[in-house]
Amino acid sequence: MTNTRQADKVRSGNGFIAALDQSGGSTPKALGLYGVTEDAYSNDAEMYDLIHAMRARIAQSPAFTGDQVLGAILFEMTMDRDIGGKPSPLFLWEERGVVPFLKVDKGLADESNGVRLMKPIPDLDALLKRARAAGIFGTKMRSVIDAASTSGIAANVAQQFEIGEQILGHGLIPIIEPEVTISIADKAEAENILMTELTKQLNALPADQEVMLKLTLPETPNLYETLVNHPNVMRVVALSGGYTRDEANARLAQNTGVIASFSRALTEGLSAQQSDAEFDAALESAINDIYAASVAG
Repeated sequence: MTNTRQADKVRSGNGFIAALDQSGGSTPKALGLYGVTEDAYSNDAEMYDLIHAMRARIAQSPAFTGDQVLGAILFEMTMDRDIGGKPSPLFLWEERGVVPFLKVDKGLADESNGVRLMKPIPDLDALLKRARAAGIFGTKMRSVIDAASTSGIAANVAQQFEIGEQILGHGLIPIIEPEVTISIADKAEAENILMTELTKQLNALPADQEVMLKLTLPETPNLYETLVNHPNVMRVVALSGGYTRDEANARLAQNTGVIASFSRALTEGLSAQQSDAEFDAALESAINDIYAASVAG
């Protein structure tokens, strides 16, 4: 059973979802962009301490509240740590009014047939039980589309929904994220195939099941409008996918009903070297811009 207040906020609130879920492979790059170079840590434990400090600084900033940030996607280690003296999911919801989500995938398999599927997720049921107990509302899992391969995209989407059913069985809302790589030559064609496959899978869901979709900002504005309005879709959110914040916001504003779920575009311009006042001002500016693009449609 999902939290009704949280579901209402995610389904119909004005704002966006912050992606604070950088994992092992992407953490060094995220820290580097934040001004923390690899010589600042000597092992994974120290690296994760530093990325948690960055996330905690964001979450505790005065600008980071449920007035504009509907939810935040956490890495598993963030879920298991404290922010402001409380377990991170509880801090987000109780102190900030931000709905907590959890990244559950374990990274990508090698490219095959134009896509990169998710690696197996061992002990997923145990993780989902732990997430529910910790106050997590939903989950996120990412796979990648690198070419307009009909069979590859069909397999990619089928895997997402298969695991999504397992997540729904634990009373959590899955964010299904088949990311289309922004640099591929046949991006528009891949997005048309993706639209078809997502619609097939959504139409096969029972009437009482809802999922969320996290999609690359499309080449054709409002391509995903029927997904936004689909009765089995709680919300469609967009990833920034390597676009700058300005480019991502411009594309987002062209897609009615789609809101942001940005990672790099959110933290762009933030630095460990900034004073708290400078950091808070930079984050507030980013949040204001992403919020405006999210509600523009």
